[in-house]
Amino acid sequence: MKTLTEGRAPSATRGIDAALADFASLAARALLAGLTASLLLAALTLLLARPAEAATIAPVGINSARTGELMLKTGEDGKFTLAPRIETDVAITVSGMIARARVTQHFHNPGTEWAEGVYVFPLPENAAVDRLRVRIGERVIEGQVREKEEARIAYVKAKSEGKRAALVEQQRPNLFTNNVANIGPNEFVSVEIEYQQALEYKGGEYRLRFPLAITPRYTPAGPPAHRAKAGEEQPDEIDAAEPLQHPDYDGANCGGANPVSIAVSLDAGTELAKIESSYHEIWTEKAAGTRHMVWFTKEQEDADRDFELAWSPKAGSAPKAAAFTQTINGSDYALVMVLPPEASAGDKAAYERLPRETILIVDTSGSMAGSPMEQAKSAVQFALDRLGPGDRFNVIEFNSVTHALFAGALPATSANIAEARKWVGRLRANGGTEMIPALNLALDGQDSAGIVRQVVFITDGAVGNEDALFALIHRKLGGSRLFTVGIGSAPNTHFMAKAAQFGRGTFTYIGDLAEVQAKMSALFAKLESPVLKDVAIAWPDGAKVETYPARIPDLYAGEPIVVAAKLSTRNGTASVSGLRGTQPWSAALTLVNGNEENGVGALWARAKIGELMDAMRTGTDPEIVKKAVIQVALEHHLVSRYTSLVAVDVTPARPDGAMLTKAVLKVNLPNGMQPGRLPQTATHAPFHFITGLIAALLALIVFAIGQFRGRK
Repeated sequence: MKTLTEGRAPSATRGIDAALADFASLAARALLAGLTASLLLAALTLLLARPAEAATIAPVGINSARTGELMLKTGEDGKFTLAPRIETDVAITVSGMIARARVTQHFHNPGTEWAEGVYVFPLPENAAVDRLRVRIGERVIEGQVREKEEARIAYVKAKSEGKRAALVEQQRPNLFTNNVANIGPNEFVSVEIEYQQALEYKGGEYRLRFPLAITPRYTPAGPPAHRAKAGEEQPDEIDAAEPLQHPDYDGANCGGANPVSIAVSLDAGTELAKIESSYHEIWTEKAAGTRHMVWFTKEQEDADRDFELAWSPKAGSAPKAAAFTQTINGSDYALVMVLPPEASAGDKAAYERLPRETILIVDTSGSMAGSPMEQAKSAVQFALDRLGPGDRFNVIEFNSVTHALFAGALPATSANIAEARKWVGRLRANGGTEMIPALNLALDGQDSAGIVRQVVFITDGAVGNEDALFALIHRKLGGSRLFTVGIGSAPNTHFMAKAAQFGRGTFTYIGDLAEVQAKMSALFAKLESPVLKDVAIAWPDGAKVETYPARIPDLYAGEPIVVAAKLSTRNGTASVSGLRGTQPWSAALTLVNGNEENGVGALWARAKIGELMDAMRTGTDPEIVKKAVIQVALEHHLVSRYTSLVAVDVTPARPDGAMLTKAVLKVNLPNGMQPGRLPQTATHAPFHFITGLIAALLALIVFAIGQFRGRK
């Protein structure tokens, strides 16, 4: 075999070699230029795409800080630092199905300068916050509810005059901030927040939840939800652009700080079969009558996962009905619970004749990495096991993009289920939390006549665009029912519970992998049981009544009816009715002998405010809603989106010319979340980078051809 140069004249060989050398040189230069251009194009793409397409997670700020953090304002640069924490005390008193909580945070300003602080804390999504007390040294300041802008003006004025002041604002129904102005050098600060809450009763158990952490929320690209008016001074919010990390994170452990103590005085009004803490070790002590005391086994626990306490009455003493009442300024208020009976065999048989379509949605975004992802996958696998002959199903996963296993729902054959199992087993957590495309795909907006269509949505709810999602669910639900499953140690329960409410379904919380089977079994027992439909309440004759929820949702076996009511009179009997399968059902409840309980009026007002805000999400004029919310909140002394608690001392404390402290802090993640997996953007940079490389190669070819033509 001959080489390319064999049998040729030396001059010809040298010509070919020179041409090849020239081509190689040109190619190298063109390739270098093309690669440089592509890299510049990719970098430019990232810079240009970020403002238009970036979707953010707010790692340090109102949407992500953990319970009891006092951020000290650093000055003109807008940064904040954490004041050393002394301790967090939570005292909860439970009476029947109502809880009254006092949250006390003790802080110390160790610096030599005066400080302004921002205190960030989550509360239960149905909490009626009605009291603020601030203790700074020997001074005690009581808070008053005012319209939000009026409260801000009062706070800013007091701050500028050197007076001690505090301002509590609602950012979301389950997230609040407290600005504390003019904390003196080496002063101790105690901030007390009090709220009222109605407890959950499902499946024979009462549950009390107190949030101790917040999963950072992902906010899709779009205009800011709120901008200050020109020239209006606002209390400072924490910079949301700082990286999220554990302050003591060493690359191996995820240990946190911020210890908390919790004490619960529990009087259920009946003997109890059990008292359990879902995620913390506790010890209990029997007190007088039916009262029990509950504490952490440890003196304090890290605030890195929510606290949940569950208890159940002894057999035969489970409530069939309960009423708690309060009279305020001549108006009667009632909180009514009626537990429908268990479904009969006839009801179930009638229900099971309808075909079932189950759509499983699983969140695979970056915030689900680690333990939450394993819990979610286990929940989906369990759901697949519960599908039966005649059922249809599909599985949808979403992060920055949405993928469906099948083009549409398919029969639950063994082959289809096996394919789904493999597909789910390969799911990994990464990317942003773009829920809207997934919900658009799952909710078809149809009436689904003759079909029981159930959408099971498994997520940590780590989103900041809740209102847009609620509006979508309301618009596209049709005949479907949406059941939410909260995953992780600190899911966004406000979003999960409200999404289930709009979806006419229920919310289930799974905080540990060991709970998946029990919690999913309970959920599917509901899905497979007949609902109590067309539920209505007939109140005493002649009574003028305003109730919330105004429309009682469909109920599943073991689900109670809980209604807050304002009545002109409670003399007489209320009657609850509905359909069990095809048979009528009713229950009567006497209100005149209801248990007198402080705070029932506040719970009614909180429920009314919730419905007013829901009406705005579904199209009611925002100005009408705002006016109505302010009226109710001021009457019942509650914090809302449009009202705040403000406390101002009368005596100036900070000397003229004294400055505020300066520092910076990173905050902790909830237990089980993996650092470094949270997406900061949702751009198409990979696509643009590949496009740039292709452009570079085309440039190389064109450049080389041009050079050769020039040499001819």
